[in-house]
Amino acid sequence: MEGTRRRSTKSIHDHKLVDHDESSAVIGPKASDALPLPLYITNALFFTVFFSVVYFLLTRWREKIRNSTPLHLLTLSEIAAIFAFITSFIYMLGFFGIDFVQSLILRPSPDVWAAHDDEEDEEDLLKEDACIVPCGQALDCPAPPPQKLTVDPIVVVPSPPLKPKAVDEVPFPTTLTEEDEEIISSVVAGKIPSYSLESKLGDCMRAAAIRREALQRITSKSLSGLPLEGFDYESILGQCCEMPVGYVQIPVGIAGPLLLDGKEYSVPMATTEGCLVASTNRGCKAIHLCGGATSVLLRDAMTRAPVVRFGTAKRAAQLKLYLEDPANFEAVSTAFNKSSRFGRLQNIKCALAGKNLYMRFSCSTGDAMGMNMVSKGVQNVLDFVQNDFPDMDVLGISGNYCSDKKPAAVNWIEGRGKSVVCEAIIKGDVVRKVLKTNVNTLVELNMLKNLTGSAMAGALGGFNAHASNIVSAIYIATGQDPAQNVESSHCITMMEPLNGGEDLHVSVTMPSIEVLHNIDPILVVYAL
Repeated sequence: MEGTRRRSTKSIHDHKLVDHDESSAVIGPKASDALPLPLYITNALFFTVFFSVVYFLLTRWREKIRNSTPLHLLTLSEIAAIFAFITSFIYMLGFFGIDFVQSLILRPSPDVWAAHDDEEDEEDLLKEDACIVPCGQALDCPAPPPQKLTVDPIVVVPSPPLKPKAVDEVPFPTTLTEEDEEIISSVVAGKIPSYSLESKLGDCMRAAAIRREALQRITSKSLSGLPLEGFDYESILGQCCEMPVGYVQIPVGIAGPLLLDGKEYSVPMATTEGCLVASTNRGCKAIHLCGGATSVLLRDAMTRAPVVRFGTAKRAAQLKLYLEDPANFEAVSTAFNKSSRFGRLQNIKCALAGKNLYMRFSCSTGDAMGMNMVSKGVQNVLDFVQNDFPDMDVLGISGNYCSDKKPAAVNWIEGRGKSVVCEAIIKGDVVRKVLKTNVNTLVELNMLKNLTGSAMAGALGGFNAHASNIVSAIYIATGQDPAQNVESSHCITMMEPLNGGEDLHVSVTMPSIEVLHNIDPILVVYAL
């Protein structure tokens, strides 16, 4: 699967401003900087040598041709001239030729989905998408604080090749006030709880910096590789994350356009796995060239399963029969639905384990994923049935029969969240040109790997190549819960030859995608 982005040569050859206090060495000099002479003298010298030896050699070779003298018979002066020619040519190539050649090679194609891309373009793409350094190394390069730039002194040099960067112990802030030092000492000594810094200081950024410094002193480990500045810590106070000491940067790529149900989508993917976006993009290209994919929403219901206990198994069975009786569904659903305008109870499935009863409530949730919605509805039902079953002891609002954030057969069979199936027909020539294989090979590999191999491993919902990669990347990029990748990645991929083996029919079925409305079919087609 192929990515279409091209790296800008400008980003590769951007100039750096090197502070003389930081380093006086010039890394990776160009040919024009190789001699201890002013730049204009060096340039003039090599340009003069180049054109002089070219004129000399052309004159000598013309005389040899007129006199019928073999060209390979060289005099000492001609050998010296050839050596000077090669030397000056290398200098000129290093001076301005490399940037020019790379700008031609890396120029993006005007047609994103050109069906006739040749083999060289594919190889260039893979080289461009290859990771130079681990993506996580971005954590070692936090954005510097704003500084006032001065014109002098400045040394302009080309960017050196990226290399892994050692973590230097640089505490933040660089200058601590006496008050900050006292607070840090109190946190280290346990006199001030770390979680109370925001409320005591009234400044979330300062609280994060103090907590970070205290953690470094307690653990004797540097956190300089974890960015601190450039994030609004006020926005997460009391909502998303407690006791922050920094944040993690994850690059976001775009795969697409994906043609699904007659519409084109460009979907973000947050990942540090090299070539994941590129390979996904290649699948989008293959689907797009063949007219797109179609999707069908089979079920849409979020579940929650509380666990209750009775004094006897008979009483637990009586509640089971009561809840599963169609005659009581209206009364139960009325109690369930009263806390939401969108949540509507669909069905109840109960499982008995001795005196313990697990009740799996399924409800529609509108455009929301609906975890809180269904939990409130379940609490309403528990309060309602408590009147008829006062001896019921509620042990937990969730008894893991839901089942949330865990691989479970009940999700694979009954579904949870969105249950979706998607299919596409890939033409044989697209399989050969874009996917670089053939129909029969793909069908055989899918059977032996995704089906037979997964069965041999005892996989639960894992009858696919790497659906979890795509699901996780899209979840992180779109603000979904990454932990629900566990059941959302349940997927079975089917491949069959069509038209006598000329074309390929591909389908994926994902029964438990836990996600906001309208994202689920995109997730399924990306699993293709």
